[in-house]
Amino acid sequence: MPRLARLLACSAALTAAACGSSGRTPPPAPASPRAPDEPPPAAAAPAVPGHVDEPPPARTGTSIVVAGRRVEVGSPVVTWEDPGGYDGLRETCFFSDATLPSSPAAGCDTPRRYAARDVDPSKVDLVVMHYDVAWTSRNCFRVLHDVRGLSCHFLLDVDGTIYQTLDLALRARHAGGVNDRSVGIEIAHPGPLELTAGLADRYARDEASGAVRFDLGARSGDVRTGDFVVRPARAEPVAGPIHGRTYTMYDFTDAQYEALGRLLAALARAFPEVRLEAPRGPDGAVTTTVADPATFGAAAGVGVIGHYHVTRAKQDPGPAFDWERVLAAARARREADD
Repeated sequence: MPRLARLLACSAALTAAACGSSGRTPPPAPASPRAPDEPPPAAAAPAVPGHVDEPPPARTGTSIVVAGRRVEVGSPVVTWEDPGGYDGLRETCFFSDATLPSSPAAGCDTPRRYAARDVDPSKVDLVVMHYDVAWTSRNCFRVLHDVRGLSCHFLLDVDGTIYQTLDLALRARHAGGVNDRSVGIEIAHPGPLELTAGLADRYARDEASGAVRFDLGARSGDVRTGDFVVRPARAEPVAGPIHGRTYTMYDFTDAQYEALGRLLAALARAFPEVRLEAPRGPDGAVTTTVADPATFGAAAGVGVIGHYHVTRAKQDPGPAFDWERVLAAARARREADD
C-alpha cells in the first residue's frame, strides 16, 4: 500500500486546529513518536464512491489523488509526491529549516497544517475558489505553509499547472467553517488593484496588438512553463462589487480557466455531492456577498462558491472571476465524461 494511503488512515484518528472552523485544539503528541522517515501503520484508505480498490493505476501527470486513488483531469497536475511539487503533509517549513510557521493565523501555530475531516470524505459537497494575491503558486505555498500555517488542496498557477498539495480525503485550512465539507483551490493572481500599491504599473499594454501582460519580475522563474507570458483573458480590467464595495482587477489567464474547468469536472465526478453551480440571486446572477451556508450543498444545487461567500473578510476570487465561463466549461466537460 502506498505511504500516502497509510498516512491518510493514520491521520483519521487525529484532529488539528481548525483555524476558525470549530475551535478544536490539537491532540497531544503521541507517546512514542515515529522517526521522521518511518511510515505509520498500514491501514485502508477512506473509500470514495466510483473508485476501484487498490492498487491505483500509475500516475499519468494529468490526474489528481482522492483517498489514495487517481482521478483523471486532463490538464497538467503536479502532486506533492512529484518532483517540483509542494508537500502539504510536511510538518516542517518547506523553504526553510524551521518547524512552525513564522506568522501563523489564529490557531495555526502547529507543525501539522492539515487534519482529518470530521465528515466522510465522500460527503464533500463544496469547492471554494480563492485568489492567492501571491502572483505564483510557488509563492502562494510559501505564504500558506511557511508563513501562515495554512493549507489548500490545489494551487492553480498562471500557466494552468495544477499543484495538488494534499490528498482530498484530508481537511485543509483554507475557508474556516466550511473546511470539513470542501475542497480549496488557490488561483495564482495579484488580486484587486486597490489592495496593493503600484500593482497597476505591473500591467503593460502592447500598442500594436492591444494585449495586456503582467510582469512577474523576479517571480517569473517560479512558473513551470518557461518564458510563459501572463496575459489576462480580457484586456480591460473588470470592476464590480464584493460586499457592496467596488474592486477593480484584471482577469485570470486563459490557461487557468481551461485547467479550472477540467479540474471542477473531475471533482464533480469524484465527489457525487458536488454540484457545478454557484449561489445566485433573484436576478440569476452569481451573488457577490456572504451567503447562508444552508444554501450550499447538493440539496440546494450549489457546489462551487467563492471565499467571499463564506466571510465578509474576504474578496476572492474577486469581480474579474468569470463564473459563467468556468461553470459552463466544467459542465460541458462533465457531460463529455459521461
